[in-house]
Amino acid sequence: MTGENPVGLDLETIRGLPKVLLHDHLDGGLRPLTIIELARERKIELPSSDPEELEAWFFRGANRGSLPLYLEGFGITCSLTQDTEALRRIALERVEDLAADGVVYAEIRFAPILHIQGGLNLEQVMESVLGGIHRGCEKTGIDARVIVCALRNMDPAISLEMAELAVDFRDRGVVGFDLAGDESGHPPKKHIEAFQYLRRCNFNITIHAGEAFGISSIWQAIQYCGAHRIGHATRLVEDFAEHHGGQLSGGTLAKYILDKRISLEMCLSSNLHTGAIEDVKEHPFLRVLQEGYRVTLNVDNYLMSATTLSSEWDLAQRVFGIGIDQFEILALNGAKGAFCGHSDRVALIRNSLLEAYADARTKLGGEGIPVDAS
Repeated sequence: MTGENPVGLDLETIRGLPKVLLHDHLDGGLRPLTIIELARERKIELPSSDPEELEAWFFRGANRGSLPLYLEGFGITCSLTQDTEALRRIALERVEDLAADGVVYAEIRFAPILHIQGGLNLEQVMESVLGGIHRGCEKTGIDARVIVCALRNMDPAISLEMAELAVDFRDRGVVGFDLAGDESGHPPKKHIEAFQYLRRCNFNITIHAGEAFGISSIWQAIQYCGAHRIGHATRLVEDFAEHHGGQLSGGTLAKYILDKRISLEMCLSSNLHTGAIEDVKEHPFLRVLQEGYRVTLNVDNYLMSATTLSSEWDLAQRVFGIGIDQFEILALNGAKGAFCGHSDRVALIRNSLLEAYADARTKLGGEGIPVDAS
């Protein structure tokens, strides 16, 4: 696949392609100008009051090759979002920015427990964020849902509380639960009670795993906790073995993920910035995509990694040589792995993806025939 892309698409063309985003942190994607205005209103000091300088400051802080260091910038964004007005605003703007980037369906995740320092209770936090997202969807016409995050470094009892909160809001736009945070020293099975509750409630689960820790983290996420999707899964290739002829053969974990169509929420730029990879060329994205895994490409954090989903697709095009066929597969994989209902996934594929990619392929000189993505 590498080097077989004779028609390199410009960024504006990529931005016009309909995209699906499954891994996007709300508090990692604030607009720099919004940060400055919120800080001024709340009398919080910032490193800079210039939007461009502030954006560069967040990126410099995140781009240090360490997940714990990458997460430090969230201290500022979370400190600014402790009231209803701020939460509604950033949620609305998040949807607006996604729509401008060509995203037609998104799942936006955040940790409600990080937004109660200003006096809001958890229900008020949820109502504020969901209100902003619903308003954004009304304005833009795209479909955005919410994933509630728990943090693996916190007491497992809090994770159970977050799981219960997510289920309580399942009919108001919350479609999943995630366990996020630094993997090292915080295995997902410590939070097993939360996942047992979610499974009894027939609720969707995704877990950050295989980013800062090895395949045992991915294995626990699936086999102990029942994850339906894996966030990052960068180190899944540790379960691959290469045989003669360059063919890859997965171990039992990799084969299970492939056979059960467990979606992988991969992120290129942020993996480089957190030190999960040393060079984008070393990222396993292309290998697992070629092997038929249900790979999706995501941003992780728009602000911290100074990127957009269109930029991530363009990066994959420039580094790995993928083209319109693979872009369509990524969009279809995202739709098939989405946590919305089956009828919504079918409608998303039929109404927003297939015809648009057939038209795009025709304009690029192809036959306009949709690709097959299992």
